[in-house]
Amino acid sequence: MAITDKIYLKNHRQIASQLDTNVPKGAFKGATLDLVFTGDGLAEVDESTRDRLLEFAEDFLDCDCQDNPYCGHPERKFVQYLLELRAQGFGPDAIVDVMGDDYMLYAYSGDVLSFLDSAVRTLEAVESLAEVEGDDEMARKAREARDALTG
Repeated sequence: MAITDKIYLKNHRQIASQLDTNVPKGAFKGATLDLVFTGDGLAEVDESTRDRLLEFAEDFLDCDCQDNPYCGHPERKFVQYLLELRAQGFGPDAIVDVMGDDYMLYAYSGDVLSFLDSAVRTLEAVESLAEVEGDDEMARKAREARDALTG
């Protein structure tokens, strides 16, 4: 299961109440994106919630794809956001706190830790395969990316 399947709206019940409809907890669920991140949905929530949801939309839903937001780019951008937070030195608990502050989202620290561990293991595998193939440049890039996540 992808980490984006484990990212939830922090004030899910409050948002559902303000919209007067059922909203899935998952931030990247299609129905959540439809209900919360449309103009109609945003008009129904309080100003503080609206500001955070707009920031999320601007940061992750801004691609020009015809299938936006169902093109996969929002999920990839969010994964990059998580990896950048880790590279800045944030641990799983702090990452959860930052995403809550930034976008009113939450996740379980254990899920974030598992995601980060998987990312490190994947980079180790890429580095090893690149070395076997003699691709020193790719091995170096994978090693640097891994070191950024483990440092």
